[in-house]
Amino acid sequence: MISGTTGLVGLLGQPVSHSLSPVMHNAALEAMAMDWRYLALPCDGDALERVLDGLRAVGCHGLNVTIPHKQAVASHCQELSPLAKRLGAVNTLTPLSDGGWHGHNTDAEGFLAPLLDQAEAWSGCDAIVMGCGGSARAVVAGLQQLPLATIHVAGRRPEALEQFLEDLKEESSGSVSLHGIALEAQPLTAQLSGTKLVVNTTPVGMQGHGDSKAMPLGPDLWETLDPTTTLYDLIYTPRPTPWLRMGQQRGCQTIDGLEMLVQQGAASLRRWSGRHDVPVTVMREAALQRLGANPAD
Repeated sequence: MISGTTGLVGLLGQPVSHSLSPVMHNAALEAMAMDWRYLALPCDGDALERVLDGLRAVGCHGLNVTIPHKQAVASHCQELSPLAKRLGAVNTLTPLSDGGWHGHNTDAEGFLAPLLDQAEAWSGCDAIVMGCGGSARAVVAGLQQLPLATIHVAGRRPEALEQFLEDLKEESSGSVSLHGIALEAQPLTAQLSGTKLVVNTTPVGMQGHGDSKAMPLGPDLWETLDPTTTLYDLIYTPRPTPWLRMGQQRGCQTIDGLEMLVQQGAASLRRWSGRHDVPVTVMREAALQRLGANPAD
């Protein structure tokens, strides 16, 4: 029940009508007995500053930010976390006590969550990240927290790949080795033979994006996949994607992007509420039900 005391949290982006965030956050808020409601708030780029000022003025408790505002919103924050500065992107805004917003990025934490249960299994292993866009930045930042030996980032644009690698280098010594693979110049075959984790950050295979049967870099590349390889696709519609379905048929462990969405949302809610009892299972089940899937799957 919404009342005069109900607090507001929400999602800024354009478009946002398709988002699963409201259903999973509101399920969590109800389970936590919090008098807050989470709304999807469409916002065009030229209105971003006015919308942020207005929401701060009415006491909004926190915001998620999605495409196309993750980079632009950083310039409207009074404070940025070190990770948000490093990634150049913000997906979580928390109101500051003296006005304005603190910007953070929970995407890396959300991506990493399903891999932490077996963190030691990645010790000394190699990983491949396909794509070098904004999502890939959060993925690499997350992977750099695992005891991997090498992270190979595969991209088609050499200049963008070079800048990506420069931005994501770890400052500390002894960090995971980070290398680029310019796909126009060399194939990925050699790296795949010794890789235990492959992450797709591209939109290839996404529902409504081109060929519904497409796989990243084509199906032939994956014919020799070792069944011990884990495939992680940031896409969650369809479930599974053609690439993950092929991996399952070869005996690979597969993870899709729904878990990342749920975990990054839970991390945001912890920041806004100051509570550690965010019901991740409730959020996951609500998202699955909205997708029309069985929560037990």
